[in-house]
Amino acid sequence: MKTRSIALIFCLTIIGSSLFAQSKVLESLSMPSKILKTDVKYSVYLPNGYDNSQRQFPVVYLLNGFTGSEIDWIQFGDMQQIVDQEIALGNITEMVIIMPDGDDRLYMNNHDNSYRYGDMFIEELMPHVEKKFRIRAEKQFRGISGLSMGGAGTLRLAMSYPELFGAAAAFSSAIGTDEEIVATPQPNFNNYWGRAMGTGLKGKDRLTDHYRANSPLDIAKTKPVKELNSVRIYFDCGDDDFLAVGNASLHIILKQRGVNHEYRVRDGVHNWDFWRTSLPIGLKFISKGFTR
Repeated sequence: MKTRSIALIFCLTIIGSSLFAQSKVLESLSMPSKILKTDVKYSVYLPNGYDNSQRQFPVVYLLNGFTGSEIDWIQFGDMQQIVDQEIALGNITEMVIIMPDGDDRLYMNNHDNSYRYGDMFIEELMPHVEKKFRIRAEKQFRGISGLSMGGAGTLRLAMSYPELFGAAAAFSSAIGTDEEIVATPQPNFNNYWGRAMGTGLKGKDRLTDHYRANSPLDIAKTKPVKELNSVRIYFDCGDDDFLAVGNASLHIILKQRGVNHEYRVRDGVHNWDFWRTSLPIGLKFISKGFTR
């Protein structure tokens, strides 16, 4: 009887460890960028068993928010634990996750193209990691997600390059209506929007062609519906988030134009408690496109 009990405990231990087996996270790797003339930092999540297989994995680019870095989702978002659990429970498929440092540049080129972060992301970072790691470099198997500044970057990149991304999941996206952009106090505008649009702009002068070309609201208004519908889009926002109006406005525009998307308003504010609960929802949404 004692021998059987020991054997049972051993089996349960093995089963439990396999169900919640640990993945591997590589923090703060570096890629030299010719476009930016500097090194770009990024972190990587590799699913359990990556090192012992030859399988090509789908990829999700997971973007940090303003003042964050390539380790934010790891340090504050508990992403490794969350993703491991969701994979073990069968809610999402195994995937590689790339977390680049957003460098507080709004995931776009700046107004005079002197710092082309958006071009770097598409032309250098994506080809670099998709060659370095065993990633299925195809639209269907490429997703993008992020929070706040990274949420807006997610929508901006996915809607601007629908030929590259199969799905997008954005949380508490930093989207402002024209009225909100115009009314933003000057120090706040310079500190955030000014990093990409140029500082010193006041009132309606802020609504430049560069702003229009990069605003998710304007892209949603002008991009052909067929192209927008080629990307599966999910976004959410807390009901008490200061960005709630911008996100609701995006929903209305997409709804009026007949663009398929999923939009959720949940209880919450602009903080990690909200984003940690958004992550499994968003990854599950993206993951559905990885299977047939």
